[in-house]
Amino acid sequence: MIEALKSDDIVNKLGGRFKLTALVQRRLRELIVDGARPLIERDGRTDLELVIEEILQGKITPDFSNTGYTFKRVDIDS
Repeated sequence: MIEALKSDDIVNKLGGRFKLTALVQRRLRELIVDGARPLIERDGRTDLELVIEEILQGKITPDFSNTGYTFKRVDIDS
């Protein structure tokens, strides 16, 4: 198993497991299906290991700007 997935650091960095999973799936598709080039050296890593390392290094991040979702601020003091 990939060590980075054993801790919640990567999950917290992206804001949740769903966002992490969505980003990993999208990037894997880019690499495998679309033939995108890795943003870091492969160094014998699998595609999944490569994607996790790209996330950890901040090379890829989720972009939710095209979803139409707007964030609503909730005041806790109210």
